[in-house]
Amino acid sequence: MIGLTRQVMMARHREPGTPPRPLVVLAALGLAAATGLAVWFLPAQATPDWSAAGPSPLAKVSAAPSPSPTPSAKPVPSGFVAFVDTARTPRFHLANASRRTGVRWFSLGRLMAGPGGCAPKWGGTVDPADDPVAGRVSGLRAAGGQAGLAFGGPDGSELAAACADQAALTSAYRRVIGAFGAPFVEFEVRDSADLPAVRRRATAVTALQREGDLLVTYTVPVGPGGLAPADLRMLEESAAAGARVTTVNLLVTIEPQAAGEGRMRRVAAALRAARRQVAEIFQVDPVTAWRRLAMTAVLAGPHDLSPLDARKLRVFAERAGMAWLSSRGASPPEEVARALWGEPPSRDHGS
Repeated sequence: MIGLTRQVMMARHREPGTPPRPLVVLAALGLAAATGLAVWFLPAQATPDWSAAGPSPLAKVSAAPSPSPTPSAKPVPSGFVAFVDTARTPRFHLANASRRTGVRWFSLGRLMAGPGGCAPKWGGTVDPADDPVAGRVSGLRAAGGQAGLAFGGPDGSELAAACADQAALTSAYRRVIGAFGAPFVEFEVRDSADLPAVRRRATAVTALQREGDLLVTYTVPVGPGGLAPADLRMLEESAAAGARVTTVNLLVTIEPQAAGEGRMRRVAAALRAARRQVAEIFQVDPVTAWRRLAMTAVLAGPHDLSPLDARKLRVFAERAGMAWLSSRGASPPEEVARALWGEPPSRDHGS
């Protein structure tokens, strides 16, 4: 505060060619606000354990590959990845949304097991080729965007849990991924305690990755202590089977604003706990572990996040060097959504 007062006093007696007083005051206030966001996640009397990542704008971060495989030549999800529940929003226009928001990456779900268990359906009911949103993927790609596929979720069964025939399961994944030319797939896993399902999924993923480049994300909830034991074991089992999990997407339930102070700090603590676990499982250094993590804010109500909350989440993700940021659940107000998206990327999509 003393520094700000001194700047204002100096502005009153400025030399010719120096900025006018109102600009000096605004600049000082802007610097104070930016500094507040930058240190917001710091625990008392500690330095950020993600500072070693250095400046790493989220829109340019690529998820690091596993230590052993050859890096994928396909584009890697980055920035803000918008999740679209296609069965519930059949009129959603991917290319228009990308042009309006600047968001280039979309994850299309939810592909669930249909009748019989071994056939993927949008929402468990709609054939892959009959979904109007998924049918607009080519328009999105022509506009410079990209989309992947999201299997599983809270309603219904993911294919690996419903299809006990390993060959049929692998073939089902192969057909739908090939039909959409998906550069990445996401598994929102709700069956991590079902080891046969975990192993069938991992075996299928391993087979598909041997056939060609395929980036794979496992989406799991994160709690105050990080990942649940069953989810940790699932990641270990998948790695043991040969599956290369590019990214672990953490579903972070956002407490309502009525919860008061400490809401976002608890989010940060949960993410740090998950980072330590992922570093141990994949045997990578802390910086690489951050880049193997994505964050998805799960909103029960549209006003669970304020614009400031959204900016805090983005600043944390950027400074840590996380793979991407996303949201699910209730749709936030436009101002909050824009704070999550960040600045629109360059319109030169050829870069």
